[in-house]
Amino acid sequence: MSQFILLLRERSTDFSDMSPEEIQSVITEYGAWSQQMAEAGNLVGGHKLTADNGRLLAGWEGDFSATDGPLTEAKEVIGGFFHINATDYDVAVELCRTCPHLKYGGQIELRQVDLVD
Repeated sequence: MSQFILLLRERSTDFSDMSPEEIQSVITEYGAWSQQMAEAGNLVGGHKLTADNGRLLAGWEGDFSATDGPLTEAKEVIGGFFHINATDYDVAVELCRTCPHLKYGGQIELRQVDLVD
């Protein structure tokens, strides 16, 4: 079985005009989807990311820097991720098709995990 990461991309303003009740409804949808994926044996894990800017780390030939993340001016952010099991990309795409993130205009970057022994 292969593993995949779903990087949930969205515009930084996607949920800014929603009421607290609407946001809670969206959270409930994501929870239900996660539960369905877990019950089917496809969910490895996943989390929503905090709304802060994070840190951007860079290194090259002994130099190292850690700065506030690049998100303050970004139009698109990664809002969270899921880690799933699927036999191949085609199956993973079909599993992603039902993810609520797509319903709300987000994009999913689907990447296979390189499981090196």
